[in-house]
Amino acid sequence: MKKLLSLFVTAFLPVLTFAQDGGLDQKIDYYFGQATGWFVGLIFYQIPFTDDIKVFWVLFPLILGALYFTIIFKFPGLRLFHIAVNTVRGKYEDVEEMPSDLNIVDGDEPDTIRIEGAHGEVNHFQALTAALSATVGLGNIAGVAVAIAIGGPGATFWMILAGLLGMSSKFVECTLGVRFREVDENGRVYGGPMYYLSKGLSAKNMAGLGKVLATLFAIMCVGGSFGGGNMFQSNQAAEIFLTSAGIESAYGGTVFGIILAILVGIVILGGIQRIASVTEKIVPFMAVIYVGAALIIIFMNAEHVPAAFSAIFNGAFTGAGIAGGAIGVLIQGFRRAAFSNEAGIGSAAIAHAAVKTKHAASEGIVALLEPFIDTVVICTMTALVIVIYNIEGAFAYGDAGGNAVINGVGTLSGVGLTNHIFESAIPHFSIALTIAVVLFAFSTMISWSYYGMQSWTYLFGKSDRNEKIYKILFCLFVVVGAASKMGSVLDFSDAMIFAMMVPNMIGLFILAPYVKEELSKYLAAIKGK
Repeated sequence: MKKLLSLFVTAFLPVLTFAQDGGLDQKIDYYFGQATGWFVGLIFYQIPFTDDIKVFWVLFPLILGALYFTIIFKFPGLRLFHIAVNTVRGKYEDVEEMPSDLNIVDGDEPDTIRIEGAHGEVNHFQALTAALSATVGLGNIAGVAVAIAIGGPGATFWMILAGLLGMSSKFVECTLGVRFREVDENGRVYGGPMYYLSKGLSAKNMAGLGKVLATLFAIMCVGGSFGGGNMFQSNQAAEIFLTSAGIESAYGGTVFGIILAILVGIVILGGIQRIASVTEKIVPFMAVIYVGAALIIIFMNAEHVPAAFSAIFNGAFTGAGIAGGAIGVLIQGFRRAAFSNEAGIGSAAIAHAAVKTKHAASEGIVALLEPFIDTVVICTMTALVIVIYNIEGAFAYGDAGGNAVINGVGTLSGVGLTNHIFESAIPHFSIALTIAVVLFAFSTMISWSYYGMQSWTYLFGKSDRNEKIYKILFCLFVVVGAASKMGSVLDFSDAMIFAMMVPNMIGLFILAPYVKEELSKYLAAIKGK
């Protein structure tokens, strides 16, 4: 393994040198874009309804799927919310240890997903934070600012609604992730769409389709983990850190990337248990810092809160001055929610599959909290702060590029707009925001490393050697991402993340009856305890 690591380092050092000089990365970006542009264009193709209204086609299966699951499972986000909270709190832990009245066949309980003697690797809270760490990030800070700048306050309303619908998709995919997981002789868990697509569809006499869909998902997940889940995160973290610190060194990105890669490597080499132990501390810390600051600003401007909510509600149905009107506002809200919480993508099911439980639905119910926390709480906090700041018209809504022109400051967009608004209310908040962005990026990377590693081992075989190869590659890409600016590579990797939705959604529709079975079992178990 040392020889392998040395080989990889030797191979990548020239790449980093040229990338930092601004030569090789630009050439790679150009030729890679030429080769993969068709795929990016396909995944992010926008259906033109009018001259002003264009909708990403990937939003339709995500939103319609979420609506379908919400209806057939009778609004699980609302109906099962208190059970989700109680499960995370450990109120139903005794259910896991209750003697089963089910049939025992060869020492196994066939009606439970637990392999006796192998309970999983993490608890409910750790699985939740591990999955949340992959979704809570720059989208909550920068993406929401862009959505509000384009779609106005009303985008917030539709963002919240989409988040509530997304809770149903998360419930379904994470229940299936536990139902069809595999546990090896060492108690190591392997799960996610790769397994419920292959095993679940095989059980329905569609083994060929299941194998194809599982393989496609795994390939896309590996690509997405190196790009959107890694290089993009390290690139943005390096940029905001170096800017905030006033570092202009030509090799600042490389040095930052090496340090970050070492920290990432220390965590991911320990597997899901170490990842979970880190995320269960980082995620609440990040949330408290960011949401706490947002609440301070809201309370400081309490007199504007009624007007802000009025603007959010009215703007959702009027869209005056916004491209596409009310429909344009709706699109911006749903787009931000879908691209933020990843409900329906299938990635979260990989993390949740490692939970310690014998009731698959218990973790599906826990997972429905993710879109609520990510979109309904954190994204809404960002949106509300922006709307309050602009209550007296500091900038005009409706800019197609998501820019805000603020007199005396200039044109701001994304994280720059959010940072300015927070900074104007809380002096020196930019320091805290820099820390938050770096932590967001770090937590996203370690979670996506687990997603990619699970997909890698599905494709190439479950072994310590294959796991180590993937982890070394992942750490090297951390450095490359921090040192380079390769837009086409990152566009392609983001497209792969959202392409994961296609095989995943097909599987979710077919396998939904299994989720009904698991939900009935779990509700009966906690009712009879």
